[in-house]
Amino acid sequence: MARKPMMAGNWKMNNTVGEAVVLTQEISNQYEKEWPESVDIVICPPYVDLKPAKTVLDFDKTKIAVGAQNVHWEPKGAFTGEVSVPMIKEIGCACSIVGHSERRELFGETNEDVNRKVKALVEGGLYAIVCVGESLAVRDEGGAEEYVAAQVRAAFAGVDARDVARCVVAYEPVWAIGTGRTATPDQAQAVCAAIRATLAELCGSEVAEAVRVLYGGSMNPGNVEGLMAQPDIDGGLVGGASLKAESFVQLIEACR
Repeated sequence: MARKPMMAGNWKMNNTVGEAVVLTQEISNQYEKEWPESVDIVICPPYVDLKPAKTVLDFDKTKIAVGAQNVHWEPKGAFTGEVSVPMIKEIGCACSIVGHSERRELFGETNEDVNRKVKALVEGGLYAIVCVGESLAVRDEGGAEEYVAAQVRAAFAGVDARDVARCVVAYEPVWAIGTGRTATPDQAQAVCAAIRATLAELCGSEVAEAVRVLYGGSMNPGNVEGLMAQPDIDGGLVGGASLKAESFVQLIEACR
């Protein structure tokens, strides 16, 4: 099955509203009408930038989706500082990143938390970009594939196969995020193949072949072609390279 590539930009905690509008407009100005035929594009700004960015994209009639960087699993309630699926859906978000390594490491999110968020998103009609990945210690011990497979199983536990098929998995080796280090294409392919094999165990081969698996560890214009040449890598979840329109557009073109 031919999977449509995806390029997703994770802006992390960068860009005020004004800066977000400028960056979104710069990306929109370089938008090519042929892009939607060959690649899906998502930008994931901070919460406060979601509506302004979506407004720019809608005004310019660009088929670039907007996603959140995180979401709570409850629809509403006494959860100070949190944002719910209905809230991001009303803004116009198509998805949310869940389980990013920074959320797991810095804010103590567990596999169970990630699973709750996946369920909340698919029940709300959105899809999840589920991040999985190993630390350098796990890789050095030779357990990367098993570790990541366990994260995949936990994230999709109890999720209907049809909903899993709509989701995206992003493999982000923790040791490569923001460090300038990148997994070699062979290293990345080995883990992405293990992710797809795990999805096949959970949901069957048809679903596994439909799910897009992105690479998320310091992808940039210099290494994107080697990574995209791998059979189980369907695009990228990029951080730093998404903060400049020029480099993000280069990655979009490479995905095409």
